[in-house]
Amino acid sequence: MNIAIISDSHDNVPNIYKALNFIKKQKADMIIHCGDVCAGSVLDDMAKKFPKPIHFIYGNIVDTQAMEKITSQHKNLFSHKNLGKLEIEGKKIAFTHLPYDAKDLAAGGKFNYVFYGHNHKPWIEKIKNTYLINPGTLGGLFSKATFAWWDTSKVEPKLIILEKI
Repeated sequence: MNIAIISDSHDNVPNIYKALNFIKKQKADMIIHCGDVCAGSVLDDMAKKFPKPIHFIYGNIVDTQAMEKITSQHKNLFSHKNLGKLEIEGKKIAFTHLPYDAKDLAAGGKFNYVFYGHNHKPWIEKIKNTYLINPGTLGGLFSKATFAWWDTSKVEPKLIILEKI
């Protein structure tokens, strides 16, 4: 299974479209968004352009009512509010927005993978037996636009710099 992990897209529509084109060409099965999509209209557009599952959390910049309304209009959108939990191919995954929440989840040892965002810094580390991964900022704020690509047959996701695709 191929999964795109994105975060902090901050309504940067050109970057979102470029990433979605790559994600579709690479035949992603799912997108996990670690927060700060921002506008409900952008989430709506993402759901239309990528018809497969999009799991997302709010982040710290969000109109929750708009997000829930948009979610109810699309069968491929799944809102996890502030903490997402999935099991994929026997791997336990959590995703949140804030780094300190992510580190606590990773240190707890209940998950194989924890994804997070907020600080816009792409990062991969291992805490005990948990991979802690920040895909960076798809919006390109404070650093280059990045996201993560995870072929679940491989152990570690890879970080992708948007301008290089």
